[in-house]
Amino acid sequence: MKLDINYKEAFEGRHIAPDEQEATQMLNTIGVNSLDQLIEQTVPAAIRLKKPLNLPAAKTEFEYLKAIKQVSSQNKVFKSFIGRGYYDTFTPNVILRNIMENPGWYTQYTPYQAEIAQGRLQALLNYQTTVLDLTGMQIANASLLDEGTAAAEAMFMQFSLRKNNDANIFFVSEEVLPQTIDILKTRSMPLGIELVIGDHNTVELTENMFGAIVQYPAANGEVFDYTEFSNNCHAKGIKLTVAADLLSLVLLTPPSEFGADIVIGSSQRFGVPMGYGGPHAAFFATKEEYKRSMPGRIIGVSIDAQGNPALRMALQTREQHIRRDKATSNICTAQALLAIMASMYAVYHGPKGLKQIAGRTHGLTILLNDALKGLGFSVLNKSFFDTITVDAGELVESIHKIAVDEEMNFFYNGSKIGIALDETTSVEDVKQIVKIFARVIGKKLEDVNFEAIEASLASSVVSNLVRQSDFLTHPLFNTHHSEHEMLRYIKSLENKDLSLTHSMIALGSCTMKLNATAEMIPVTWAEFGKLHPFAPIDQVGGYMQMITELENALCEVTGFAGASLQPNSGAQGEYAGLMVIRQYHKDRGEGARNVVLIPSSAHGTNPASAALAGFKIVVTKCDVNGNIDVEDLRAKAIEHKDDLAALMVTYPSTHGVFEEAIIEICQIIHDNGGQVYMDGANMNAQVGLTSPANIGADVCHLNLHKTFCIPHGGGGPGVGPICVAKHLVPFLPGHPVVKTGGEKSIHAVSSAPWGSASILLISHAYISMMGGNGLTNATKHAILNANYIKARLEEHYPVLYTGSQGRCAHEMILDCRSFKNFGIEVADIAKRLMDYGFHAPTVSFPVPGTVMIEPTESEPKAELDRFCDAMIAIRHEIAEIEAGKADKVDNVLKNAPHTANVITANEWNHAYSRQKAAYPLHWVKDNKFWPSVARLNETHGDRTLICSCPPIESYAEEAVEA
Repeated sequence: MKLDINYKEAFEGRHIAPDEQEATQMLNTIGVNSLDQLIEQTVPAAIRLKKPLNLPAAKTEFEYLKAIKQVSSQNKVFKSFIGRGYYDTFTPNVILRNIMENPGWYTQYTPYQAEIAQGRLQALLNYQTTVLDLTGMQIANASLLDEGTAAAEAMFMQFSLRKNNDANIFFVSEEVLPQTIDILKTRSMPLGIELVIGDHNTVELTENMFGAIVQYPAANGEVFDYTEFSNNCHAKGIKLTVAADLLSLVLLTPPSEFGADIVIGSSQRFGVPMGYGGPHAAFFATKEEYKRSMPGRIIGVSIDAQGNPALRMALQTREQHIRRDKATSNICTAQALLAIMASMYAVYHGPKGLKQIAGRTHGLTILLNDALKGLGFSVLNKSFFDTITVDAGELVESIHKIAVDEEMNFFYNGSKIGIALDETTSVEDVKQIVKIFARVIGKKLEDVNFEAIEASLASSVVSNLVRQSDFLTHPLFNTHHSEHEMLRYIKSLENKDLSLTHSMIALGSCTMKLNATAEMIPVTWAEFGKLHPFAPIDQVGGYMQMITELENALCEVTGFAGASLQPNSGAQGEYAGLMVIRQYHKDRGEGARNVVLIPSSAHGTNPASAALAGFKIVVTKCDVNGNIDVEDLRAKAIEHKDDLAALMVTYPSTHGVFEEAIIEICQIIHDNGGQVYMDGANMNAQVGLTSPANIGADVCHLNLHKTFCIPHGGGGPGVGPICVAKHLVPFLPGHPVVKTGGEKSIHAVSSAPWGSASILLISHAYISMMGGNGLTNATKHAILNANYIKARLEEHYPVLYTGSQGRCAHEMILDCRSFKNFGIEVADIAKRLMDYGFHAPTVSFPVPGTVMIEPTESEPKAELDRFCDAMIAIRHEIAEIEAGKADKVDNVLKNAPHTANVITANEWNHAYSRQKAAYPLHWVKDNKFWPSVARLNETHGDRTLICSCPPIESYAEEAVEA
């Protein structure tokens, strides 16, 4: 054996599963001689890159972690008292280790297949219950992206519900968080909504106003009584949104009690690290009467085929990609993982623990307030929860300098200093703050009598705003307070869910690839997790280096000149890209360009994003092979040459094909004055082989939670940055607090300057450890794995679309529509796959009655074969029905999935055996995953929508029945 002292274990070999021998076997099955030959037959020669990606050499896992640790040391973790929507918090270790750092939770997909997602559905139901109890509202969703975009969704919901169609004015309190106001500016402009920003105490409400938003507590910390303002709004037919702090509602009167129509906010301080801005779960609660207009996902209580209680996503037809241009929301990604963490924080602490945390935070704020007043400082707040504003006059600079020396950050606004406390604040911290203020006026800490102040502490909140109602009375929130109980509860829910820890999730257009452990490790380091997004730039050198390196890498991959990492979902990326295009046209004096061409094959979120960006949508045809009909597109581009803004195109197409006319298509758009927006949902088939710039696009978004390895987290977190050509760089999104974007930037699209900054580390790690060659090989193997599945399954299922040489890209569509002739729907196949231990591929999208399969490069041949064997076995089961050997109604597909309770029941009344139902192939019994409920009743839950935990009475009833 030759000893190689220079050997380093490459990460590429860990990420890309098929080894050389497996690849050779798969290539033989496909019928090609080499991987390069397959790529030549798949990717049109005209668009292939002429040179390799110019990226730094790949690092090993250990080299990367050592390097990023050094980078992290450039971040200065000061004690944050900035507030403004972001607070330090203690993440309970049992939640940190068993959810945030646990692949059983972070590798799950969105719970569209409810039977194998009951655990996270329960956790999200707990989240909704927490929100409902604290806000006092009637219906809540399972999270939105962040507080600012939730406010924008509330504005649009109020706009769509208005009875007076001439009403186009939205009032915004000047004490709403600055980042929220900026997002409202972004989202209002294309819809023709006029913002009036001012003082809620003095604003003149008019009939032309359809909605209003206030902050509770206000950005300056004041706790206003909005009762009179709410009454005045309703008298004018104006709906009221309240942006509320969730922890404050433990002590403050719920917004529902003074007339709020919608309550939004962030659940970040419920145990989720600041992470320099995200990801964090926003909440959205409203009245029962608005449930069908509410954005986002709602978890509802329904029943399964056995009549047992079961959870599911309710009212799914509101989803953006389903409603397309009729969508009322720009939400496609929620923040499920972070909502789950927040829900577990509420479960772990319960109402008593939350009262202690909120009470202690409020008490320390009173201590600080009284001490500063005792020193003679002017505190502007009459009533507050955890934030006070001090008018320091000419002493601001001196205070600022000393605070920085003491490693403390406050919020500075002219002569005013905002100081926000949180659950991590101690008495010692308060004394240190007081010491800083005392020093600038020549006094000492000893000049303040803290014992006397503590002895007379009294709430600053006026009596009618002190909460009287109970909350979190459900047993779930009053049981799991020891770590042992909490650990078992978390694990019991995890065991109900199928994730990538069990088997491949071959979802077309969703790219469920490996989320490597090494990529995840830095996210929870304090140097990255404990930074406030508005911390001074000179304190975040590590973040700036990582962000710059990631932006440069993404620009190299896309071929573009600039990037914005601010959008925190793919849908937000689409929206941001379109708004940049809009601003570009306006800057050139062509603001009238308002038509967007969208091929019928485009990704489903495209029409919704275009509509919400204020564009007129013109759909172009596809030919029988699923490709864009070039002549139809040309005709419509020429027809709209004076008002053509853009083309939105998905590449490879949503049909899983590299369209060979793409360069001509882009040129047609440019010749008629438009820009080309490329949806990056399918970048997993492009990286290193071609690029958006190479095909002629001007802007694209990238799903970092797909191609670049950020986990899906059960339906979020996500990041959807945009990359743009040189002429669009000046218009990249800005931010009102921290400078980002170009010199002609659009307003913010997300609350934080760099969106969900902490999880950018995951993609940074992936790119750094793969290098240019590794990324390119990953793309090749994604195409290899897809074509291998196609080769194995095409004898059993028709493959709907292929390229000119019979190849698919990184995904393919199997046509299952003919099975309807003998009673089998595509949903039956999806449910039956659960009995084999698999999550279904994408069902009925983009073509109804089909499944779209994407295996990714991270799956080994053995797993691909297991999946293919399952699909072939199901086809044989369908053939039995077709031949009359199995009943059309009582068969393994219609009754799937089969739970352990069904299989082990005393009675078995089916013509097929228990063995066939539960263990259809020999390898299933070796690692059987049991669905925890039978098939969901898809309509029952919508008819009687319940989006919170069942009332206590139902537990009593169960106990009696038992």
